[in-house]
Amino acid sequence: MAHHRLTLQQIGVLALVAICAPLGDACLSRGMRHLPAITLTHPLELVSAVFTPWIAFGILLLIGFFASYLTALSWADLTFVLPATALGNVIIVLLSHFWLREPISLARWAGVALITIGVSFVAQGPSRTEHVPKTSEIQSAANDEAAS
Repeated sequence: MAHHRLTLQQIGVLALVAICAPLGDACLSRGMRHLPAITLTHPLELVSAVFTPWIAFGILLLIGFFASYLTALSWADLTFVLPATALGNVIIVLLSHFWLREPISLARWAGVALITIGVSFVAQGPSRTEHVPKTSEIQSAANDEAAS
């Protein structure tokens, strides 16, 4: 299958996937820093946390991630979408370090670099893998046509 060029809209969807997830996660982390530890044995604490501003904003961003992720998967294979959005790994480390002031070890920076390099190998390929029908699918389609 020949490579096809991504449209500006498709690039935008992939960018939303790559940006919304790490930004949403960073907002959740920032919001949780101001709350006591939450356990699943106290569900009301969890529900009340959802309504704090940073956490609510983080959830909205993660909903945006999910919507754009589903949109991307509607026109591309998972093996294309996931690597194409791996820039989110870099974004989350940058947000964690510069916005949340988390210390990032040299080993973590190296890990992100290795993931990014590895993803560049996987990302080479078509956005939609051509489906080669099995013999049984061809026969089934022929039977369906003959019956109608």
